[in-house]
Amino acid sequence: MRSNYSGPQIAIHWLVVLLVVGAYCAMEFRGFAPRSYRPYFNIVHVSCGISVLVLMVARLLVRLKHPAPPITPKPSAMMTGLAHLGHLAIYLLFIALPLLGLLMMYNRGGPWIAFGLPMPHAAEANFDLVDTLKEYHELLATLGYFIVGLHAAAALLHHYFFKDNTLLRMMPKKRER
Repeated sequence: MRSNYSGPQIAIHWLVVLLVVGAYCAMEFRGFAPRSYRPYFNIVHVSCGISVLVLMVARLLVRLKHPAPPITPKPSAMMTGLAHLGHLAIYLLFIALPLLGLLMMYNRGGPWIAFGLPMPHAAEANFDLVDTLKEYHELLATLGYFIVGLHAAAALLHHYFFKDNTLLRMMPKKRER
């Protein structure tokens, strides 16, 4: 059995990391830009979010075909259970967040852009629904900071304290020359 995740799993993982950082930065930093530039920050945010959704679904499908490589030395059942719970939270978060965002944008009833392309929208706006979706989207986005932080902290804890291969399994392999 292999000791690392497959190449596609590693690539998707790190690409999702970059896209999540891009989506969060677009929203956090748009307030520093002149108002005329804010639509561009929104386009980046939405485009990153849609990309995250597609990649997380792809990652889930790849994960069904390629199970996780074993951790050595083997962690306790409790730590394995917590890891599964953490991964479930990440999958749910980064599928639900973009879906809420897409539903919100669609129900605004006006034109919007992703990847430089006009996207479909509802014929009539439903601002009550949009406000509710926005509240959930922002709540989950805030929760995302903590979930991602715990995920990264757990990987580092495994690497430096437990001295197992948890972190190394997701690192790209060095090519031999």
